[in-house]
Amino acid sequence: MTRVASLLDQINAKSVKTEPFGLTPKEQIVKISVRTHKQVVDMYNCYNRSLIKSLKIEDIRFIKPKDLNNIQFDFIRDYYNNNISPVLTPMIVNKNQPFPLILNKTLNIALLLQDETNDNPVFGTIQVPSVLNRLIEIPSLESKMNFIFLEEIIKVNLVALFDKYNIIATSCYRITRNAYLDVDEEESEDLLTAVQLSLKQRKWGSAIRLEIEHGINPLLLKLLEEELEISAEEEYKINGPIDLTFLMKLSGLKSYDSLRYEPIKPNVYTNLLEENNLFQSISKQDILLHHPYDSFDMVVDLVKEAAEDPDVLAIKQTLYRVSGNSPIVEALAQAADNGKQVTVLLELKARFDEQNNITWAKKLETAGCHVIYGLVGLKTHCKILLIVRREEGFIKRYVHLGTGNYNDVTAKLYTDLGLLTANPYFGADASAIFNTLSGCSSPSHLYKMTLAPINMRKKFLNLPEFGDIIFHH
Repeated sequence: MTRVASLLDQINAKSVKTEPFGLTPKEQIVKISVRTHKQVVDMYNCYNRSLIKSLKIEDIRFIKPKDLNNIQFDFIRDYYNNNISPVLTPMIVNKNQPFPLILNKTLNIALLLQDETNDNPVFGTIQVPSVLNRLIEIPSLESKMNFIFLEEIIKVNLVALFDKYNIIATSCYRITRNAYLDVDEEESEDLLTAVQLSLKQRKWGSAIRLEIEHGINPLLLKLLEEELEISAEEEYKINGPIDLTFLMKLSGLKSYDSLRYEPIKPNVYTNLLEENNLFQSISKQDILLHHPYDSFDMVVDLVKEAAEDPDVLAIKQTLYRVSGNSPIVEALAQAADNGKQVTVLLELKARFDEQNNITWAKKLETAGCHVIYGLVGLKTHCKILLIVRREEGFIKRYVHLGTGNYNDVTAKLYTDLGLLTANPYFGADASAIFNTLSGCSSPSHLYKMTLAPINMRKKFLNLPEFGDIIFHH
């Protein structure tokens, strides 16, 4: 949706510029297409030849409509009438109805329909509702768990949905759209408004990939190609259910603990928390956290404690991707409500989290936080938390530096490092960086940190060990 899409944009603009590694955009796309088509074949070979068989051994089966017994057929008929039918919106394309907007990465069913009053077949489509479970468990006396796909239930009932037509052929399909946001930051007076406008345009991005069921009717495929303006090189014929993300649901099935890895319980450094509060623990010594093996709770608790501590004067933090119910954002809002100076840089250009971050930005501003939306032409990827605290008549700064986002959910999965320190040099550097991010100054001197794109490249090249690696390779 982004890297490939940007290459296709270059091709459409007739660009033949050669990248440093010697390939034009067209040559890159050809190589990417060959590789990704092979990946899809390998993926479905794994699904059909290995995974399905392994699941059967565990009494987990996917049932086809033709294999349903009478009890199961009655079950899916009732399930369709009570749960699925009210949500569906069947559509056809004719002189009065243009081709509808097919949403990005949604599963759909295409139909080739014959009207008795017209010799030319017409195109029909229906979106498989994403608000419903894709896997429907159905009763069985023979095995432990039986599932049927939502789209299979809909296909069984298509005759009732399109009762004015004869159904010639059907096929599931899914498109991937160009989601590369082109935000004109230089010309736009308001970055927030510019990003919001681009987000609205994203759903109209051109189709750059079409996944269809293997064995699709050629005429039906031709209609899709014409309407979506997509070429054969961008098509993927799928030998199985389109979009395998439904498998993630299976990993949470009850009574299958024997098939799961034992959960890792993160370390909690209780020996570092023997002081009265986290600030005293960090003052005592620097703390290096290795997530997910070390708990991220210490970072969350630090922000929460800072929000309630009467000696904390200010909190400054960069946020790139946070969780849906972020305790850190809640703590920052609470800190502002408690009268503390709270400054948050919330990167609006965090790809596919733009809308989420706009929502958080408005919530923080409503709470009284000063929100910075990022720098023109750049994305802010640094993860910094700065807490300014009054101690015994003096100002002391506490800093957290991390390689990962301040996301309490992904911190349980992703491998990252985080440093908690009261080192005054790190504190001074953090203050200078936040002044840079607010656009008020440039970091003329940093003690411990290095910033891109200002001088990080130069710093690396000047390191003797790094220079040796470059020249030897």
